[in-house]
Amino acid sequence: MASGGGPPLPAQGPPRDGRSSSASSHSASNIPSNRASIRTPKRPRPTSSNAPFDDKNADFLCPVCINLIEEAHVTKCGHTYCFNCITKSIETQKRCPKCSSNLRVDDIFPNFLLNDLIKKHKLRVNGYEALGLTRDSSGEFASSADGLRDFVAAESQNLTLPDVNVMLEILTQRKQLLEAESFAAQNRLLLEFLRHLLKQKRERQAQIAKEITIIESDIEEVGEKLKEVHSKCPTLEDVERTTAGASESDASTVSAMKKEMIEMIDNIGSSTGRRDEAGSSSETPSRSNSSLALRRRRMHAYFDDFVDCYFSHRCKDVIFGKEAADKTARPAHEPNVGLDQFRESLIKFSTYNSLRVLSTLNYSSDLFNNSTIVSSIEFDKDNEFFAIAGVTKRIKVFEFNGVIKDIVSIHYPCIEMVSRSKISCVSWHTYHKSTLASSDYEGTVTIWDASTGQRTKTYQEHEKRCWSVDFNCVDTRLIASGSDDARVKLYSLNEEHSVATLEAKANVCCVKFNPRSSYHLAFGSADHCVHYYDLRNMKEAVSVFKGHKKAVSYVKFLNSEELVSASTDSQLKMWNIGTPYCLRSFVGHVNEKNFVGLATDGDYVACGSENNALYVYYKGLSKKLFSYKFEAIEGVLEQERREDDMNEFVSAVCWKQNSNVVVAANTGNKINAGKVFLFWGLENEFQSVAVVGLGKKGEKDPIEELCHEKEAVRIAASAGCRALDGAGIKQIEVEDFCDAESSAEGSILGTWKFQEYKSKKESPPKVELYRPDESSCKGWQKGTIKAESQNLARSIR
Repeated sequence: MASGGGPPLPAQGPPRDGRSSSASSHSASNIPSNRASIRTPKRPRPTSSNAPFDDKNADFLCPVCINLIEEAHVTKCGHTYCFNCITKSIETQKRCPKCSSNLRVDDIFPNFLLNDLIKKHKLRVNGYEALGLTRDSSGEFASSADGLRDFVAAESQNLTLPDVNVMLEILTQRKQLLEAESFAAQNRLLLEFLRHLLKQKRERQAQIAKEITIIESDIEEVGEKLKEVHSKCPTLEDVERTTAGASESDASTVSAMKKEMIEMIDNIGSSTGRRDEAGSSSETPSRSNSSLALRRRRMHAYFDDFVDCYFSHRCKDVIFGKEAADKTARPAHEPNVGLDQFRESLIKFSTYNSLRVLSTLNYSSDLFNNSTIVSSIEFDKDNEFFAIAGVTKRIKVFEFNGVIKDIVSIHYPCIEMVSRSKISCVSWHTYHKSTLASSDYEGTVTIWDASTGQRTKTYQEHEKRCWSVDFNCVDTRLIASGSDDARVKLYSLNEEHSVATLEAKANVCCVKFNPRSSYHLAFGSADHCVHYYDLRNMKEAVSVFKGHKKAVSYVKFLNSEELVSASTDSQLKMWNIGTPYCLRSFVGHVNEKNFVGLATDGDYVACGSENNALYVYYKGLSKKLFSYKFEAIEGVLEQERREDDMNEFVSAVCWKQNSNVVVAANTGNKINAGKVFLFWGLENEFQSVAVVGLGKKGEKDPIEELCHEKEAVRIAASAGCRALDGAGIKQIEVEDFCDAESSAEGSILGTWKFQEYKSKKESPPKVELYRPDESSCKGWQKGTIKAESQNLARSIR
C-alpha cells in the first residue's frame, strides 16, 4: 500500500510468477489549497544505453548489439565492435558483419582511443543524471539555468509573496556569494603574485647586501696593498737628495731620470688617493697614464662581463656569506685566491687590444687560382719553423724569422713535401725537430723527415677520411689519429702497424693528447660531444662533455686540467676534465659548416670564422677580445669581389707558443662557372688564351636525366669559344676538359651562327682539339657529330 500525503508511486508491473496484483493510492486532494512548498519537480531518468539512433553519440554504438561499445576492438577492414560481439560473429560467420570481409580472431585489435572516448562519454552522462538533467529534443542535456526557468514558468502561479521574497533573498545571497568568491579568487591570485615578488626582491636584497659587503672588503684589501706599496717607494725628498750629488756632465741624463721617477711616484700616489702636493704638475700625460686610460676604456666597454667574471671568482663568499667567511678567516699573509684570479683576468684581458699584420705569404703557387684551402698550420718544438698543409696535397715548411724579416711579398718554403691525397692535419714531433706527421683524405697517416722531405713511415689503416693526427708530448713515440670511420687509432714509431684502436659511436673529427699525460686523450665527434679517455681503460670514457648542438670540429688543451672545443654551432666551450658541465661558452664568430681552425696559448683562444675574420677570446670572458678582418686578396683572374663573400673563411689558426704571434690562413674565391678571362701574349704559340670556370663537380640528376658535370664542360667550352670568336680569333684549339665529347659538343654549338638569310655571311671559327690523343679523338669526333646534327636541326627549324 502507498502511504497517503506523498506523491503517487509508479504502478508496479506484473510479478514474474504470472500472478496479478494491484495497488491503490490516496488522492492528493486532501492537501489544503492555501499551502505550497518549494520543490524541484522530479525528472525522468534518461536511458543512456538505449539512446535513439539519430543521437549524435550514435558513433559510440556497436553495430551488432546497438549499445554503447564495450571493450572496443577494430577489425583490419576498419570497423569497430564490442569485443564479445565481434568474437561471436567471427566464430559463427567468420566475416565482418558490416562489409563481409573474411576475418579471423587474429585480425582484430584493441581500439584504445575509442575506449577512452566512451569512458569519458559515460562519465559525462552519469554526471548529468546525478544532477537530474534531462535531454532536450536534440538529444542534448538541458543546462541548470534552463531547468530553473522551466520550474519558474510551471510553478509561478502557485508561488505566494512570502515564497517569492524567500526566493529573491536566497538568490540575492547567492549572487553576493558568487561575486565575493570571484573577487576573492582574483585578488587571491594578485596577493600570491605580490608575496612571491616581495620574497624574490628580499632575496635579491640579501644577495646585493652580501655582494656589497664583499666588494667593500675587497676595496679595503686592495687599498691596503696600494698603501703598502706606496710606503716602500722612495719619496720626492729621497729622489732630490740622490740627484743633487750628480756631476754636471750627467746633469741632463739625471734630470730626465728625475722627471720620470717623479711621474712614477705621482702615479702611485694618485692610485692610493694620496697624491703629494709637491709632485709634478706636468700637463702632458705620461705613457703609463695613456696606457691606463686605454685599459680603463676597454674595462668599461666590457663592464657587465667583468662583473660576471668577478662574482664567479668570488662565488664562495657570495653563497656562504660574510659570516661563514669570518669563521674560516684566512691569515693576513695568505692571499685572497678569488680576488687574485680576477685581478689576473682583468690584467690579461686589457693587455692586448688589436691584431697587427706582421707578414703575408701565399700558400698556393698557382697563378690562376689562389683559393686553396689551408687545412692545418703548426709550429715545430722550437717555434723556428712552421708547416702549412692543405688541399693542394703539399706540405710547405717556412722559417718564421725569414718570413717576418723579408720585405718581399713572395716567400719560398725551406722544403716542400708532396702527398698522394689532400692533407687534413699536420703535427710536429715534440722531441725530434725534423719529424712531422700528416693525415689525409684517403685515411693515411704519414711520418715525414722534414730535413729531407722524405716519408719514413706510412700507416694505411683507416677506412675513411682521416681528419686529425697528434703526437704525445710525454711519450714521444705515441701518435693518435681520428677518422670518419668512427675510430681513433694509436701508433708507435717503433711499430709498423697501429698498437690500439678506440671505437667511437660517430665520426671522429679531432683528436688531442693531454700535454702533461702519456695516456689521457680527448677527441671531438659528430655526436656533438667531447670524449675524454684514459688509454689504460679504453672500454669506457673518463668523461663525456655534452653541450654543443652540432659536430665538434676541434679540441685543444689550455693546460693539463682545462680544454676548449669548437663546433659548427658557432660556439667555443671551455671544460674542466674533473667536471662534466661547461665552464664557459665563447660566442661571436660564425661557424656553421667548415673547419675554421682553433689555437690557444693557455690564456687566449684564437679561432677562425666564416665571415673571413680571425677572433681572439680570453678564457675568463665569453665575449670576443678583438677580431681581425682579412682583406680580400684578388688573384689574376678576379676582377672584382663582394666585400662580404661568405665563400671566404679563415680555415686554419696556429699560436706561436710563449709569444703573442698568431698565424692564420684564409680561403679565396674560385672562378665562377662559365666566367671567361682572356689573356694576351702569355706565350708565343697562341695569340690569346681564354680561361673559363667549370664550377663545382656535379652528379647526374635522375629526374631530369642530366649530368651536371658534362653540362658544365659544354657551357665552359661554349663560353670560351664565343669569347675568342668575339675577339677575332678564327683558329681555336680547345682542351678536352677530361670529357672530349662534351667539349666538342659545347664548342661547335657555341660558335654556330644562323647565316641563311644574311647578305653578308660570317664564317665561323675553326675549332680543333688541343693536343689530341687516341681516346680524346674518339670522344671529340662523337661530340662533333652530335653538335652538327643539332645545328642542322636548328637551321631547318
